[in-house]
Amino acid sequence: MFVLPQCSSKAATMFYILLVPGLVILAYIFRQVVVIGRSCKSNTKLHGKTVIVTGSNTGIGKTTAIELAKRGARVILACRSKQRGEAALQDVKRESGSNQVVFMQLDLASLQSVRSFAENFLKTEPRLDILVNNAGVLLIGRTEDGFGLMFGVNHLGHFLLTNLLLDRLKECGPSRVVNVSSAAHNWGRVDFDCLNTHRDLRVGTTGLDCFGIYGDSKLCNALFTHELAKRLKGTKVTCYSLHPGSILTELQRNQSTTVQLILKNIERFIFKTPLQGSQTTLHCALQEGIEHLSGRYFSNCTAKNVFAKARDDAASKKLWEISERFCGI
Repeated sequence: MFVLPQCSSKAATMFYILLVPGLVILAYIFRQVVVIGRSCKSNTKLHGKTVIVTGSNTGIGKTTAIELAKRGARVILACRSKQRGEAALQDVKRESGSNQVVFMQLDLASLQSVRSFAENFLKTEPRLDILVNNAGVLLIGRTEDGFGLMFGVNHLGHFLLTNLLLDRLKECGPSRVVNVSSAAHNWGRVDFDCLNTHRDLRVGTTGLDCFGIYGDSKLCNALFTHELAKRLKGTKVTCYSLHPGSILTELQRNQSTTVQLILKNIERFIFKTPLQGSQTTLHCALQEGIEHLSGRYFSNCTAKNVFAKARDDAASKKLWEISERFCGI
């Protein structure tokens, strides 16, 4: 038990005068080092290059698109909602100062939509240099094709999209695939029996089940990247998965004014802004000299060691094969 030292009123006053600034400084250091972390240091320009960013109408996807457009890339905003995608298109153009930004509708919960997007893209765009598989959901439900929603959107849709665009990526190499995963993959598992039986990663509808399935889908992202890197050996395409960090949310919007104020300040201390959260994505998309790290998992703009389950050769191969079967490729 911590007990404050017995001292005079004057000494106590001086103690607290020194304590408060000290705590503020420690909190600032914690936020800068642990929460915000490193930034992308690459000076790479992207004039003449084409990038796809899925889920780019909001959050870190939108910020990633803005930052890539600022560097001169032709950026394709691949979003489910036409209304929100077109609104984001105007925002990205305005904030980046670039007119080389295009909206193309993509619903990752529909394999037909993924195929239509890829077909349209390949017909209209001669290049693809960077594919950022950013979109994701944290929601129980079913896709159009009957798969679990988080498995279908967070993994399967991106798996199909990447495979349909691989030849174009190879033609334009050196090129990159960036898969936005999460530290949540650490609590994930891939139950292949459940996938075969229920076309989902696990069965359940509670809040705990929801977070469990989300972790499972993020483990799929890491395993997909691990297997993809092996299959890309000998080409000029590299791939990376990453944890972007915890990002500012709108969780407080339905609370009272007082609670909103408290939560807003807590979030500012604990969570990253979308710009801060996009830094590891940008690092994996742009940083020179990381090609030898293809297939690795990044956090805080640094390659990290992961648990064996995220680099399991047998599991990654099995996930690839069942994903091919589900997608009909």
